[in-house]
Amino acid sequence: MTKTITFNELRRIKDALPSGSMTKIAEELGLEKETVRNYFGGHNYKDGNSCGVHIEPGPDGGLVMLDDTNILAIAQRIIDENK
Repeated sequence: MTKTITFNELRRIKDALPSGSMTKIAEELGLEKETVRNYFGGHNYKDGNSCGVHIEPGPDGGLVMLDDTNILAIAQRIIDENK
């Protein structure tokens, strides 16, 4: 499932995650932690992979097209669980 959101919205979700969430998401999906970080705007492709995130310049940080929303869904679940 694909989704388009603003880059700033994606960063707000990342910033709302509690400590250790990147590792938790990576373990749940069988990914490298740096791959999860790259999903949220990181650029470490030596230790992590690209994960279907395409950023286009524009207002509010630009638009981010997510090819796969699994990481986003788990991040939102973690945020909801920690409210």
